[in-house]
Amino acid sequence: MHVDDATYPRNLEPRAAAGCNESSYSSSSLINMAENVSETEELVKKTGATSIIWTWFGFKPSDEQQKNILCRVCGAKVPAKSGNTTNLFYHLKTKHVVEYQHCQAMQPTAKSSTKNAGQKKQELIQTSIQQSFSKGTPYIRKSPRWIEITRAITVYLCKDMVPFQTVERRGFKAMIRAIDPRYEVPSRKYFTETEMPKLYAELRENVEKELCDLKYFATTTDLWSSRTMEPFLSLTIHYITDDWNLGSRCLQTSYFPAEHTAEEIAQGLKEALESWGFKEESQVCITTDNGTNVVKAASLNDWTRLQCFGHRLHLAIEKSMKDPRTDRAVGVCKKIVSAFSYSWKRRKELKKAQAEHHLPFHRLITETPTRWGSRQMMIQRVLEQEKALSQVLKADKKTKHLVPTWQDTDVLESISRTLGPLLEFTDALSGEDYVSVSYVKPVLHLFNNTVLAAADDDTELTKDMKRVILEYLNEKYSDPKTVDLLDMASLVDPRFKDAYIADDRQEFIKTRAVAEILSLLEVQAAMVREPLPHTSTEAAADGAEAAEVAVESQSKKVKRSLGSFFKKASSDGTAALADREAIEVELRSYLQTMQVDGETDPLDWWRLYQANFPRVARLAQKYLCIPATSAPSERAFSIGGNIVTCHRSLLKPETVDKLVFLANNL
Repeated sequence: MHVDDATYPRNLEPRAAAGCNESSYSSSSLINMAENVSETEELVKKTGATSIIWTWFGFKPSDEQQKNILCRVCGAKVPAKSGNTTNLFYHLKTKHVVEYQHCQAMQPTAKSSTKNAGQKKQELIQTSIQQSFSKGTPYIRKSPRWIEITRAITVYLCKDMVPFQTVERRGFKAMIRAIDPRYEVPSRKYFTETEMPKLYAELRENVEKELCDLKYFATTTDLWSSRTMEPFLSLTIHYITDDWNLGSRCLQTSYFPAEHTAEEIAQGLKEALESWGFKEESQVCITTDNGTNVVKAASLNDWTRLQCFGHRLHLAIEKSMKDPRTDRAVGVCKKIVSAFSYSWKRRKELKKAQAEHHLPFHRLITETPTRWGSRQMMIQRVLEQEKALSQVLKADKKTKHLVPTWQDTDVLESISRTLGPLLEFTDALSGEDYVSVSYVKPVLHLFNNTVLAAADDDTELTKDMKRVILEYLNEKYSDPKTVDLLDMASLVDPRFKDAYIADDRQEFIKTRAVAEILSLLEVQAAMVREPLPHTSTEAAADGAEAAEVAVESQSKKVKRSLGSFFKKASSDGTAALADREAIEVELRSYLQTMQVDGETDPLDWWRLYQANFPRVARLAQKYLCIPATSAPSERAFSIGGNIVTCHRSLLKPETVDKLVFLANNL
């Protein structure tokens, strides 16, 4: 059979071109090859392929997705994933040596042609002169774009508590260069001495404008020592705006090197309020922890003080845990957590055991004495992972003695049953984005009647712990001033009103509410009647002329009209009596309104119904801004701890104050 050159694949030259003689093939092999080639001559090339190897391979026209690769020489199917050409080269090398040599001879030419095409493409794409100058010319420091980027970097450094040294690191500079090549990052010293103080001054001015018109506000305070043992005094302010939005600001975390006596703290708090221009009369309450010096400082300043509910509950739980029956079980719990905290091998085995017992892959929690509820979270996690923990501890001779006994498990379950529900109340009352003070009285009522009430299936330990917690809380919240404050707060909350006020105190609280509303209205009227001081010469002249006219009018005798003899003079006492009656009627109408759902935001309710009860609304705006815990001050110190790290321990106290202020208020 004669084999014509036309039967070879397209783009292939005769074998002699590769240096081989056609006589090297037998007549039978030539016949078989001709038949295979004739079958595959209709193959199509891979779409978008650039490799030279696809000259010897292709796809059938019916294979639209191009999944089955066929050899044009022998018609064999060659597997190759995702267009990978390694198998194709290997097939050509092992099955068709001559074609492979021919392919290798053609490859350098293909590479060079591709390279030349790329160079030509680059030559065609040229930047304009304007683009070249815009990429190379840096921004002027006073240009709007430079100021915008610099301010954004300053906000990033202060808000995210990032060290100022970041701006001098290569990675940060490379990122800025990629974002905007024309911007040159200033030095760390520029941000520390220029941009950060400027941002602080602007933000402080804005906060002062925001707070200048406050009628009432509440505060929280606490003392804190940094990593370098430098003492700081914090002060946060909480208020309700005229459009019924709850706001809070961290005013300062100032350096307090004086002795931490009550007298010094009292003076420091007074000076802090004066530095911001606040009047003590506008402060409704200050929420603090139970430190003796802070409590006495509030008393020396004659400020109404609310004890932090979180601290009180934490102390009540600690007191209930002093029962000797809990000592061994809690001690074993702590040792178990410690055994897994310092051994990566045990952690590895714990994960395997968790998988076997189908338990969640949770880590153990370490108790932190200063963190509310940390002991309860530790106990709950140990009970959750009890099976996995026992399996790992039993496998090691050194930790066999730590396996909890059934008595230990019973004690831990009793503790968890008592303290479990309390953890949620602590977290809920620690928020500062919603009203919390009006919850305290309902929560205490709930503790006494439901959460901590003795149940029939409670163990003796559970009953005793519940009793101790209730006795402690009821004793600490029986102070007359505290009770009055909490009753007033719950009265002006439309969700609770007088529902949680004792029956024998309801008339007293309503009378007090009327008296306070009347006092608030009198203060407002006095502020309206107060004349504005005249400072200009024109105002002084106007005043003199008015005085002369008044003297002349007094000198002239005015005749009385006939109706004046029958006019009844209204005394101030009668007017005050009328105001009191109007307030009482409004308060009764407010208390008789429909019951509000417990999930309703009281501020949203007052925003809608302020026009119906304008006098009671003033009282609500005064009391509902009080935070139930001192958590805002604790959060300020947490931010301070993230700023004064071991790498930034040399920060000056005034710089720490500014950075904490910026991180809190930006």
